[in-house]
Amino acid sequence: MSATALFGQLLLGLINGSFYAMLSLGLAIIFGLLAIVNAAQGAFYMLGAFIAWMLFQYLGIGYWASFVLAPLAVAIIGMILERTLIRRVYNLDHLYGLLLTLGLFQIIQGMFVHWYGTSGQPYDYPDILTGGHNLGFMFLPTYRAWVVVASLIFCFGTWYAIEKTRLGAYLRAATENPTLVRAFGINVPMLVTLAFGGGVALAGLAGVLAAPIYQVNPLMGGNILTTVFAVVVVGGFGSILGAIVTGLALGVLEGFSKVFYPEASNMVIFAVMIVVLMIKPAGLFGRER
Repeated sequence: MSATALFGQLLLGLINGSFYAMLSLGLAIIFGLLAIVNAAQGAFYMLGAFIAWMLFQYLGIGYWASFVLAPLAVAIIGMILERTLIRRVYNLDHLYGLLLTLGLFQIIQGMFVHWYGTSGQPYDYPDILTGGHNLGFMFLPTYRAWVVVASLIFCFGTWYAIEKTRLGAYLRAATENPTLVRAFGINVPMLVTLAFGGGVALAGLAGVLAAPIYQVNPLMGGNILTTVFAVVVVGGFGSILGAIVTGLALGVLEGFSKVFYPEASNMVIFAVMIVVLMIKPAGLFGRER
């Protein structure tokens, strides 16, 4: 086995792990703060990629502007859905929220399959991120390095905002005792809406990052959603740090399995999930309720 192949799979694992981390982080935020299992997260990932593609295809707007506009558009769509539909199931059993968001996922995906079919749409790299660097032991494509760095910045930036800032404290307090928080003059429903928008915006941002690597496809959200749910279960539902660390770690593990045992690469994350559930049902970073 060559070092080039080994490090190449490590890079691939880090890239996939970056997407797992961003998507599962959004899921963890929404579940931890809103107690909703958002099965539509894969659709928002796909929407981020498609909005970036449409901005370029129809308006000539390039990658860097889409990097801001597409997640913002996804956040707005998510907040509209939260205000009109998802808010109605907050006080019901978790199963209602899961079924509602699963239905939204199927509707959004079905609309794009109807409009664009299931063939992928190409989306080019930005010029400044083309090419790569020869590190001696491997060739590092510039765009793939950017994906990993950008994902880490946004993931840990989100963790810091929720855990270490006043806004994050308000969000956590609003989920635990909304009546008390309202007494301080804070608009709790707006905070909840913003939290949901932020969670789905992370999925949209992951979609923009993924668009030049994987072709923009209406089925791309469904292909990654089951893996992301496994990542969240391993890390612990509602655990912000668990989503980030577990997403990256399982992505790397999946990449290495393609080198040492390719036949198991598609199931290694689910095997880890089963083992974790047997040992620690709440997840590695989760809390027993």
